Amino acid sequence: MNLQSELNKSSLFQNLELLANQVVEGFISGIHKSPFHGFSAEFAEHKIYNNGESTKHIDWKLFAKTDKLYTKRYEEETNLRCHMILDSSASMYYPEVKNLSVNDLNKIGFGVLSIAALMNILKRQRDAVGLSVFSDQYNFYSPEKGSERHHQMLLAKLSEISLDKTPAKETETYAYLHLIAEKIKRRSLIFLFTDMFQTATDDEKLFDALRHLKYNKHEVVLFHLIDKSTEQEFDFENTPKRYIDVETGAHIDLYAENVKEAYEKSVATYFDALKLKCAQYKMKYVGVDVRGDFSKVLNTYMVERQKFL
Repeated sequence: MNLQSELNKSSLFQNLELLANQVVEGFISGIHKSPFHGFSAEFAEHKIYNNGESTKHIDWKLFAKTDKLYTKRYEEETNLRCHMILDSSASMYYPEVKNLSVNDLNKIGFGVLSIAALMNILKRQRDAVGLSVFSDQYNFYSPEKGSERHHQMLLAKLSEISLDKTPAKETETYAYLHLIAEKIKRRSLIFLFTDMFQTATDDEKLFDALRHLKYNKHEVVLFHLIDKSTEQEFDFENTPKRYIDVETGAHIDLYAENVKEAYEKSVATYFDALKLKCAQYKMKYVGVDVRGDFSKVLNTYMVERQKFL
């Protein structure tokens, strides 16, 4: 059976756990080694014994067979707490995709699958994960837990969000980031998935809300989700088109070439300001093209996790 083919035939995000596992396994295979090791409860793999290391974990049965010293590596147990924050406003459902597949994702689909893949890794490492979802209201909050029941509940919620046909029109990012920051009491690694588009306030208030996430010694990573070709490069055919703001309903009719240069300049200015604020607040900024793969998200997780612990 071709797993990818079967997933694409079905309602993809009702198979979220299977697909997330596939993404993670593909990533691990791509880097040729498991990043999930330490000394703990479950055996993971062998490594060659180096002089000076503790002999406690030497596999003597393997030594008897091979006449070489190997130590056992075990999956790592930690008390890492990770909180995922997902923007689920209407702009996150751009571009319009009739049937989500791993090769055809909008921003919400990419965010949901990224979070599910990260949850898969956290589950393997017995770390705790929580989830907050916001749009025009604080839609969902679940504190950090590590149980299987909790994991399945979050997957079900993510699948439901990805398939929502009537997402909220407005976004009050700044208001709900403040509320979320107040909810997360214990030091955590926070991942925020958003396109950073909103209708209700100016940029300074939004940046101030980002800074609030850093309080309590949290580490924060902003995954800035965009459809690069259209939202950053304004790559449209130069024919008359109507461009509609999915959140406000406002529209404008124009030729793409007439505004392309000014649009790109304006977007670049905003993105640069966002990157600068993240640097000032000591937050990790990661620009993500939803037409790309998940390696940028998973690699960032691995690096930030090592820094956090």
